[in-house]
Amino acid sequence: MTERAVCVIGAGLIGGSLMRAADKAGRAVWGTSASEETAAEARADGFDVGTDTDAALRRAVEADALVVLAVPLPALDGVLRRVDAVAPTCRLTDAVSVKVAVADAVARFAPRARYVGGHPMAGTAESGWGAGNAGLFVDAAWVAAADDGTDLDVWADVAELAWSCGSRVVPAASDEHDLAVARVSHLPHLLAAVLAAVGAGGDDDLPLALAASSFADGTRVAGTRPELVLAMCEGNRDALLAAVDDALGRLGAMRGALASTGGLAATVRAGHEGRLRWAAARDPQPVRVRRGRTTPTELREIGRRGDAVVGWA
Repeated sequence: MTERAVCVIGAGLIGGSLMRAADKAGRAVWGTSASEETAAEARADGFDVGTDTDAALRRAVEADALVVLAVPLPALDGVLRRVDAVAPTCRLTDAVSVKVAVADAVARFAPRARYVGGHPMAGTAESGWGAGNAGLFVDAAWVAAADDGTDLDVWADVAELAWSCGSRVVPAASDEHDLAVARVSHLPHLLAAVLAAVGAGGDDDLPLALAASSFADGTRVAGTRPELVLAMCEGNRDALLAAVDDALGRLGAMRGALASTGGLAATVRAGHEGRLRWAAARDPQPVRVRRGRTTPTELREIGRRGDAVVGWA
């Protein structure tokens, strides 16, 4: 496994955790933040973080480092313009929660970059440098985009970074990724928001005083900063609308059954079965692939099976 240096643009929860994990794995790592306060926090913890994105990118060019964009989707275009100006052919990946929109932005603003999309499926409801930790990605799925024409050398860089952070790599086409996360990440944020609003929507606080673990678990991600939720959900609008329509159809059928017969069996059993399938999918079949020789088509099939790439054959 190579120990390619890593340049992280963005030092919030994900970027900060990635810097910590890469450093713990023995990699050279530096980064930037748009906030001097955040950069100062990171430096106080012993990390090489500043606010000069151009300087960090020039260093990435000199070191042939992997540049990781860990900024919110609304900030992406401006960062990509700097990539194109300073490090136009760099090795580039990201940690943004949608992939089609990011790929489109890269094609528009940094078309010469050697880009392979990435998305570590890990996070908390907290945000900022102080919320990060080196173990955030351990045992998490880390999507490495496997679209037609993917630069397999950079794909290997992304996979090796994920492994060094303790993750398992799940290859996926960008559009298939967005459809999947709409159902299992973005829709849960919206349902959590609705559940929290319903719980707090009465004339008094008795419901909230009685709320216990089921309410706490169901609304956990509603504690995420609203601007972050808006960025990822609105950035995946088309796929999310399809997931919302599916949820509304199921809720409508459940309401109809409850109103007419008093029965909830179909809804409850389908949910129980879905939860059991999820538990089984958390123990994927480990797969090893040929470095630089396994095609994007072959990689995508691994992800569709629910398997994970854990190393080189």
